Amino acid sequence: MAKAITSHDVARAAGVSQATVSRALRNLPGTAPRTRAAVLQAAAELSYLPSDSARSLATRSTRRVAVVAEELTNPYYPQLVAPVQRYLAHAGLRTVLVTDPRVADSQQPGVTVDDLADGSYDGVVLMTTLRTSQIPRDLTERGVPHVLVNRLLDHPESPSCTVDNAAGAMAVSALVADLGHRHVAAIHGPVATSTGRERALWLRRGLRDRGIALPRKLVRRAAFGHDAGMAAAHSLLGESPRPTALVCANDVLALGALSAVRRARLRIPEDLTVVGFDDIAVAAWPVIDLTTVRVDLDLLAATAVEMLLLEISRDRNDGRTEPMERRIPVELRLRGTHGPAPDA
Repeated sequence: MAKAITSHDVARAAGVSQATVSRALRNLPGTAPRTRAAVLQAAAELSYLPSDSARSLATRSTRRVAVVAEELTNPYYPQLVAPVQRYLAHAGLRTVLVTDPRVADSQQPGVTVDDLADGSYDGVVLMTTLRTSQIPRDLTERGVPHVLVNRLLDHPESPSCTVDNAAGAMAVSALVADLGHRHVAAIHGPVATSTGRERALWLRRGLRDRGIALPRKLVRRAAFGHDAGMAAAHSLLGESPRPTALVCANDVLALGALSAVRRARLRIPEDLTVVGFDDIAVAAWPVIDLTTVRVDLDLLAATAVEMLLLEISRDRNDGRTEPMERRIPVELRLRGTHGPAPDA
């Protein structure tokens, strides 16, 4: 049986990279005419046909969308990926989950634009984008429709759908202030993410407006994970005076904080108020009963898919538009982990 010809064979014959072959065959921007001609000649000589089938080549459509997310050990992402997949399916599109290991471990190789712009996908949903990421700009330059979900860039260049972090953080600051807490601590998310930056900024501003300081010694930065939250909370509980309220940048950090409080044999909420952000499903479990800021993840997913479909439609019609930003409203969910300050 003859060996099947692949795009790597074409790349070797044309003296270019495999990514260049994909771009040339799809006639995407960024490929020099001479290079494209060499790729087309090599493909013709080798009788190469991309595996997406002749129909996909004719329509320039694969009916697939890449969803870039953190590894699904973080319960937030399955709850967001599931409705995104559902709404994409309603539109006749298949979801291809692309996990980004670099989110959890900066030493790991992360997802690159070549992974997303090789002609395999009609669009891309980015859930883990950092504030200064180059990938959205690269996708734009290569003509790949995409949308950022729950993340923003410092210099907006792409459609983005995120939550009203300012309103959520301000609501939390009002809650702890009204409960009489004056020794407030915080576990912020990574400063490289827009969620980490915005929630930290608006919490500090909300507390300051109510006459409450947030000293540096009562602040920790942590990756969005349980163990990181537990370690940060353990450190904060050793400060003097010990904080009476602990505000966490997301629910997974708050779960870690609850674990640290239990190990310290402190009572919640009598000794310490703990507040999260996102309202993932586990937060409402009776054994957890976490006071948190609710984000409608279904609405977030629906809005993001709507924005992506619009970008795909505009791309096919060679339309161009300015970057859009949409914010999903939030609300405070009062459960069992908040209470009056012990010294109020």
